[in-house]
Amino acid sequence: MSFNPERNYQETKKKVGYIVLKEATQNTYDRLGFMSGLEVHQQLLTKEKLFCHCPSGIYNDDNDFDAELIRHMRPTLSELGEYDGTALMEFKTRKEIFYRINNENACTYEIDDTPPFPLNREALEKALKISLLSKFNIVGEVHITRKQYLDGSIPTGFQRTAILGIEGSFELPHKTIRLIQLSIEEDACREISDIGHRRVYKTDRLGMPLIETVTYPDCANPDEVKQACDYIRFLNRSTGKVRTGIGAGRQDVNVSCEGGTRVEIKGVAHTKWIPELTHNELFRQWALLQIRILLNERCTPGDWKISHNELDSISHPYSKDAEKVIAVKLPYFKGILSHFTQPGKMFVDEISDRLKVIACLEKPNILHSESFKNVFGNETEKIIRKKLGLKEDDAWLIIWGAIDDMPTAIETIEERCEMAFEGVPKETRKSFEDGTTIFERVLPGANRMYPDTDSAPIPLEDSYIELQGKDLPTDIIERYKILKKWKVPEDVHTFIFSKNLFPLMEQIIDSTQTPPAYLGIFMGEKLKFAMHHYNKAPDFSFKILLPLFRFLKKENLDVQLSEKMLEVLLTYPKMDFASVLTVIGFKRFTEKELLERVPVLKAKFINGKTSVDKACIHRWIMGQLRKPALGNINLSDFSKKVMQLIN
Repeated sequence: MSFNPERNYQETKKKVGYIVLKEATQNTYDRLGFMSGLEVHQQLLTKEKLFCHCPSGIYNDDNDFDAELIRHMRPTLSELGEYDGTALMEFKTRKEIFYRINNENACTYEIDDTPPFPLNREALEKALKISLLSKFNIVGEVHITRKQYLDGSIPTGFQRTAILGIEGSFELPHKTIRLIQLSIEEDACREISDIGHRRVYKTDRLGMPLIETVTYPDCANPDEVKQACDYIRFLNRSTGKVRTGIGAGRQDVNVSCEGGTRVEIKGVAHTKWIPELTHNELFRQWALLQIRILLNERCTPGDWKISHNELDSISHPYSKDAEKVIAVKLPYFKGILSHFTQPGKMFVDEISDRLKVIACLEKPNILHSESFKNVFGNETEKIIRKKLGLKEDDAWLIIWGAIDDMPTAIETIEERCEMAFEGVPKETRKSFEDGTTIFERVLPGANRMYPDTDSAPIPLEDSYIELQGKDLPTDIIERYKILKKWKVPEDVHTFIFSKNLFPLMEQIIDSTQTPPAYLGIFMGEKLKFAMHHYNKAPDFSFKILLPLFRFLKKENLDVQLSEKMLEVLLTYPKMDFASVLTVIGFKRFTEKELLERVPVLKAKFINGKTSVDKACIHRWIMGQLRKPALGNINLSDFSKKVMQLIN
């Protein structure tokens, strides 16, 4: 049969053994050697930034800035006479890095024109408390180091960071996850755009204090990775000393398979993305290992070499305005370009991603011989094949763009194809909501950290550490066990922990004797639903729930009335509770008054009917009496008594 790229994609997908996440079992992950760890970042709730006195948490719009400066990154030799791989990659991009600066939240420190101020003590104390809660061994002396950041997101080219704790752990319901370290560090800029050779940042977030918690690769499946990440974030939030909201917490996920290598999925915005991302990354690496086998069977890596020719013109709208169009020959790569890598992606996308990042060729940036649809007529393809001198097992690519970008583009293609002979390249990848990833940059080397000569060490005395260990909240696993004891459904635990509502639950239960199971469902279901479906006032606080339940107890009203009152309180949190009752039309009725209506309603329902189901009568009567009964009597108890009267 003639070669069909789409059929090849499906066949290689089957050969790789890809299955969707919901069909995978632990045997699937054990067979492929799944390993994963986390780097969880959480901003600290402080008044000032980490190394200057600028306010922390003051943000501005993209176009709200007082000054703009431009910088270029260039590599320098280390003391050993070596270049960092990430530095070389960034240098190839020839990027111009623009920083937009707002006077309200940045100073000369942010743009590297002033040495750092002393480390923010408020941030240090909050980070130490979280370190102790995570069972870390606290260091005796804090040493500020510089960690290279070469993508331009920090104007200095490095991030100031310090390790506070090492070798901690936490308990999931079914296993222990070991922790490598916890560090305090400064946050990076927020990216505005990255198009061509121009990347634009704003510095409002730059320098804000955050902590980074790093785990060992102890997670054996994608769900465990999410559970571990959630646990760390819930633990951080339980202290009340971290920022919450969009961008305040981010995580990097490290994934590898047997025979693969560590790949870092950067900046995962939501923990719910983690299972799909880690599942697909596992199979992407497994697919790349299958590609390695195919290529090494066809050719010796040292003998492989690409060739290219310039094309005068091709009839295609993508390249009509290009300064240069080049056809590239890939020997022995037939069937590789359309080889499955991720859902909806194939190996040629690995090349295209790198052309976007390294050669700055905006997508679409490539045409190739294994497109599912014929991109040219047969005559044009014959010209390309003849010009390149293609053989049966060869593949071809066409790239286009500015003349100055073409040497880097050709080098990038050759480099990525050579990596295919080796298997899985070490790299950082950007995550997407659909569970797929794209190349972001080369994974930094192990020697990216060195001492910061501008900052003196900070000794931590035992008495100071002991002081930070006082009044720590209970561990998340203990709170989990209490919720289980209270018979609170597990599907509401996440919301309770993510909003740090457990301490409030304890207060309400202790002071009002509200049934714990009901309160858990109220917070994890009713409150969550209301927050997403009703207009929430900016000054609404969860703290209002304690006086609400106290009011219900004092007035001898059933706790289920809280659900109706919540709809009003979300929008008008300063309204007194008695007025809320008036707004929702609440009226007091005794149980006797409500039950006296049942015979009349029953007669009304069955009037004219020859056959009536008691369950239908019950549902209809409860529908009629639910509103007047709500708050006056427990609806579950009332429902049973209505059924007794019907019978």
